[in-house]
Amino acid sequence: MTNRDDVELSLGFEFEVFLNFRGPDTRQNFTDCLYHSMDGAGIHVFRDNEEIRKGEMIKGELERAIKNSTIFMPIFSKNYSSSSWCLRELAFRLDCSRNRDDKTMILPIFFDVNPNDVELKTGLYHDALQKHEQKFGSNLVQQWKEALMEVAHIKGWDLKDTGHGKLIRSIVAEVLIKLNKREKILPDHLVGIQDRVEDVKHLLDEGSLDVRYLVIHGMGGIGKTTLAKVVFNQISGRFNGCSFLLGVQEAARDGKIVQLQKQLLSEILNSTPVEIFDSDAGINQIKRRFRHKKVLIVFDDLDERDQLSMLAAKGNWFGLGSRIIITTRDTNNLAIEEYKIYQMTELLYHHALQLFSKHAFGMDSPPHDYDDISCNITRMTGGLPLALEVIGLFSLSQRKPIWKEMLKKLEKNLSIYMWKALGFYPNIEIDSIIGMSLIKINDDDRLLMHGLLRDLGRKIVRQEDLNVPGKRSRLWQPKIALQVVETRTANRDLQVIHLMRCYLLTTPDFSMCLKLKILVFAEHSPESPQIGSSISKLECLKQLEITAARIQQSKLSGSPHFDLGVVPSVICRLKNLSSLKLEGLCMRELHPSIGEMAGLTCLSLEHCYRLRRLPDSIGKLRLLLRLNLYDTRIRELPHSIGDLKMLEEMHLGYTKIRELPNSIGGLESLLHLNLRSSKITALPASIGYLKKLKFLSMESSKIKELPHSIGDLKTLEHLRLGWTQIRELPNSIGGLESLLQLELRNTKITALPASIGYLKRLKRLSMFCSMIRELPNSIGDLKMLECLDMKWSKLRELPTAIGMLENLEMLAYHGSRNMDMTWPPKLSELHISSDDPQSLISGDDPQSLILPPQLLTFSLCCDDPQSLPRLPLGLHSLVLTGVKSPMVQPLLSELRYLSKLTLCKCSSREIVIEQLESLHHLDLYYCKSLVILDLSSLERLKELIICECPQLIEIPDLEEMESLNELYIKTCNSIERLPKLSKLYKLRCLSVEDCKSLRCLPDLPNSLLSIGDWRSMESSPELSEHGRLRALVLSHCESLQGAVPNGWCPFIHACPLLRESGDFALYCILCEKSNPALRTRRRRRAIWR
Repeated sequence: MTNRDDVELSLGFEFEVFLNFRGPDTRQNFTDCLYHSMDGAGIHVFRDNEEIRKGEMIKGELERAIKNSTIFMPIFSKNYSSSSWCLRELAFRLDCSRNRDDKTMILPIFFDVNPNDVELKTGLYHDALQKHEQKFGSNLVQQWKEALMEVAHIKGWDLKDTGHGKLIRSIVAEVLIKLNKREKILPDHLVGIQDRVEDVKHLLDEGSLDVRYLVIHGMGGIGKTTLAKVVFNQISGRFNGCSFLLGVQEAARDGKIVQLQKQLLSEILNSTPVEIFDSDAGINQIKRRFRHKKVLIVFDDLDERDQLSMLAAKGNWFGLGSRIIITTRDTNNLAIEEYKIYQMTELLYHHALQLFSKHAFGMDSPPHDYDDISCNITRMTGGLPLALEVIGLFSLSQRKPIWKEMLKKLEKNLSIYMWKALGFYPNIEIDSIIGMSLIKINDDDRLLMHGLLRDLGRKIVRQEDLNVPGKRSRLWQPKIALQVVETRTANRDLQVIHLMRCYLLTTPDFSMCLKLKILVFAEHSPESPQIGSSISKLECLKQLEITAARIQQSKLSGSPHFDLGVVPSVICRLKNLSSLKLEGLCMRELHPSIGEMAGLTCLSLEHCYRLRRLPDSIGKLRLLLRLNLYDTRIRELPHSIGDLKMLEEMHLGYTKIRELPNSIGGLESLLHLNLRSSKITALPASIGYLKKLKFLSMESSKIKELPHSIGDLKTLEHLRLGWTQIRELPNSIGGLESLLQLELRNTKITALPASIGYLKRLKRLSMFCSMIRELPNSIGDLKMLECLDMKWSKLRELPTAIGMLENLEMLAYHGSRNMDMTWPPKLSELHISSDDPQSLISGDDPQSLILPPQLLTFSLCCDDPQSLPRLPLGLHSLVLTGVKSPMVQPLLSELRYLSKLTLCKCSSREIVIEQLESLHHLDLYYCKSLVILDLSSLERLKELIICECPQLIEIPDLEEMESLNELYIKTCNSIERLPKLSKLYKLRCLSVEDCKSLRCLPDLPNSLLSIGDWRSMESSPELSEHGRLRALVLSHCESLQGAVPNGWCPFIHACPLLRESGDFALYCILCEKSNPALRTRRRRRAIWR
């Protein structure tokens, strides 16, 4: 393959839109115009010709076109139902969507019929379907009828009384929006990559249901990221969620793991970023939210196990079939024994020459008179794609004498020449290099470049003096930098020094480095270093960072500490400083001279837990963009804070501030204000003057009411009020015309104002566990709302206006609904909780609850399974809570596609689950009366969770579940033994926790990868027999004795008879119950992280 289009055609979806229509009705008019309009817009369209179909089976090209299309677009006409092929294709497409669990979109067009006609509520299609029954039988035609009724509920386009031209433009525009997938941008020239893609896809083995890690390993510039992007683009559509994280190594080094966790959660869940304050919280969110999701994740440039441990440590964090791809240059620090490895190699010579020619000449091969020199240059690069690209771009349009000179220098030193080709010598403007896509500048004005080019730059710096580091212009290795400064051998032109974990009593003498621009002291003791006076001489310094190592506050002594108020002349005289970060230090106050640092744009005092006030002179920092006071003890802000006219971000979370000064309204550039867990009880009216504010968080603060002026925040997009004491929202809330997310969970609010309907852009509204009792009719005006969560609220009845939410996908509510209410057309996830399961609909019983046919996830409080409403046949996930009657009948046997079933608080003594052929996940929670559990027919079960079932004695037939991957048993105190598990060869994770009657574990399969908490057991299995066992966690096993085999790294505590055992674990819930002080220690540790 020689170009991008060819590669994508051979590897990916051939068609983006499949048109399904009856030819005689629309082929020569509407459908023809629609086809050519989409084709002209660059959309790949399959136009079916149902009139020439032969036979009665969908196969070959037609099958591939239907399966692989991203959008299936049926055009319903008056005679549509007379075409058996149209009906076959429609039913086949719906069946494919269910089986693949994909995100394929169906966008119907109602040409000269109404949705009611398609839903078979009229007799328009009756005669044609009756004829089909006589020819094809009632079973097949019933499937066609169900397909018609299901698609009729999907919002589409109605052509009646509408001009075709205008509507076709609207359809094309909508399709273009729908096709805006999260594809990664690929280079213009892809050469020699097809075989690599196929090799990687073979290793990924998508058909396997295990969670698989794949490492793409190779040197920098060899094309690892490009390969990962191509694979990602081709297979991402077959997963429930996907994410591509670039530059993991650099982000981790810069302390941005939490940002990566947020990005991962946001992209996989297709939602706004989750609020996370430390990496532990991010880990818990990832494990909880992705556990049942089939995901595709790419971690680009990851080189440390610690980085992976905070993003995707274990396969059991993700749903079955998930794939994790890692690109890396160095596998030495990655425990990759259990991962698949793809070793990148250089391009073959003919591919390398072709790629070089593409960049240098814009063709597949060099011109005849440049053939020899091009071949020589290609050989010199060794088939490295980045080198070929860089040299090819530099050589573009150059005269032949320059080529010959270039070859001579290349033979001498390839790496130096590559840097020269980028413009280091001779000079080329930065914009030119950016245009080559070889470097970029991020939002913080940081220059980012490819790691290979960085290495080349460092080589150039080393060549400034091979023997004496002090004579070089830049020092990036902390030990060398410290030695140079301490021995006063530094070059006077030195510009950057980075000192990490150099535990100093005082800073070195920098008087020899007067041109220094960046000085970083990273991860030092909070009580050091003392700042030497020589720093004040660094008049060129732009960036100063002093950050403390993250140790527990309880370990800090009473020794002298760094106090900026004591040394004002040292730092505050740095007039040209633009960024000052003093994080985790023990200082008590800022000296008033801080206001003289007029060029400061960033001031961070995060985790300075002794800091109690700011000087009034802070208002003189007129260029300040970011002020971070997170987790300080500051009690009030000075009035002058309002003079920071350019401030964009202010973080006051976990401070002691009780009120904001009225001058806060002067922050006319403020975009982000975080007051989470602060002591603030009210906002000043001047808050309404923050005309550019986009994000306002007051979660878990002491706020009790909002001012009327809150409605003046016309640009606000996120408002978070969860866990506050607010009892009502002002009517002015309707003025938040840009609001996307409104978080009201666990508040005292009982009603929403009618003005809520003015929030035209709102996408997410959460009132989980709130005191909300009624919704205004104006709720139906929220046309962009996608998620409405009112579960376990005090809502009495769901109003009919909910049916007007045309974009709503997830609805969760507590109580009943108005029986005249219709379901929103795009609803795919429905959760109903109720104190009285018999009153799900006012004045009626649960069986009369008619559910939308497109529903995929359904959760319900239901005491009698016989009273369940008719469930949609395409349902994937079902949660039943409060079931009292025995579940022994095959009530759910019609749910052919049900893959997950959860039973919670079931009071039946016996549960029998059968005839669910697609069931992969079964969860049982808090079934206090459960004694008999019959799972004999669940041969395909992959995950079983049994939690808090104290009467359950045994789990029969467990040994026959050969597809089981994960088994979790917790607090089932009557279970005395488990059956043999030796035949469960696919078992990857076993967790048995707090089962007091369980004496020992049974025989385990050799496939076991990790054993979770084994508690209160007398003996462990013969671990040496389990060759693939990777982790061992033993806790609260009071009678367990013996020695842990050599070579293991177990996590063992509260096992007094094991000599390796510790007394407690910081994050163990059982330990916390017996020692509440552990919870406080855990929170402090989380804050420091």
